[in-house]
Amino acid sequence: MKDMTKYQGVIPAFYACYDKNGEISVEGVRALTRHLIAKGVKGTYVGGSSGECIYQSVAERKLVLETVMEEAKGKLTVIAHVACNNTRDSMELARHAESLGVDAIASIPPIYFHLPEYAIAKYWNDISSAAPNTDFIIYNIPQLAGTALTMPLFREMLKNPMVAGVKNSSMPTQDIQQFKDEGSRNGRDFVVFNGPDEQLVSGLAMGADGGIGGTYGAYPELVLKLFNLVKAGEAEQARQLQYDIDNIIYAMCATKGNMYATIKEILRRREGLDLGSVRAPLFELVPEDDAQIAKCVEMIDAAMAKWCK
Repeated sequence: MKDMTKYQGVIPAFYACYDKNGEISVEGVRALTRHLIAKGVKGTYVGGSSGECIYQSVAERKLVLETVMEEAKGKLTVIAHVACNNTRDSMELARHAESLGVDAIASIPPIYFHLPEYAIAKYWNDISSAAPNTDFIIYNIPQLAGTALTMPLFREMLKNPMVAGVKNSSMPTQDIQQFKDEGSRNGRDFVVFNGPDEQLVSGLAMGADGGIGGTYGAYPELVLKLFNLVKAGEAEQARQLQYDIDNIIYAMCATKGNMYATIKEILRRREGLDLGSVRAPLFELVPEDDAQIAKCVEMIDAAMAKWCK
């Protein structure tokens, strides 16, 4: 039996870390890894949307993962998103991730061309074959990938014994129940992660084992509190905390700059972390964003004082 407890909990998505010239900041990657360890989260999801993976080269993505693994030293569950928009590079990243000893690799479907499901299954299985001893997590994010994980495609993927879970970022929470139920049949070890940060309470209620979120890194203490409230059966308190978290998310999305640029600036102000900005074509912060960012910081501070005494 696999140890699936390593996936059960709060797993912030790792942010892209850049220096002043827009290159990968190794020190930034190290600092963010140490920060997450200190906050007590279960793990981190490296190289996904928050990591700006589609705007980074294979070499850059390798460097980021290598640095995370060197700094984490087994203190975090590490899931490496390895998808590129071609199979060859994705397999190369999968091989590299397995050589570093990550806990799992993950992949969205190929984007741009609308491929038939048998081609998507082959893409995922080819990636998995390059890391044959590593768990494979399907990343279902149809609103960005343009392709949804249907039940027929899911059942086809379950023929691969290394498929261990789904990171579900579709909005309908019943998808979590369907994937969890189908994946766990016949005593199979299987996990489902809630993706949309705005509905972690709902996802956990529907059977998600944990959450992987792009905003978690801005306020990991709040997400840990929410997770523990749900597990303790404190439904009303968990709902109220989810409302507070959602209001913070809406505020972070109200800047002209990209939300991840906003989060990195919040981390600079609140935690002293210098992670740089975002890579074009993602839009950087502009001076008029300053007041909104200050509001976000105040909201997070107030929520911390309210929930994390």
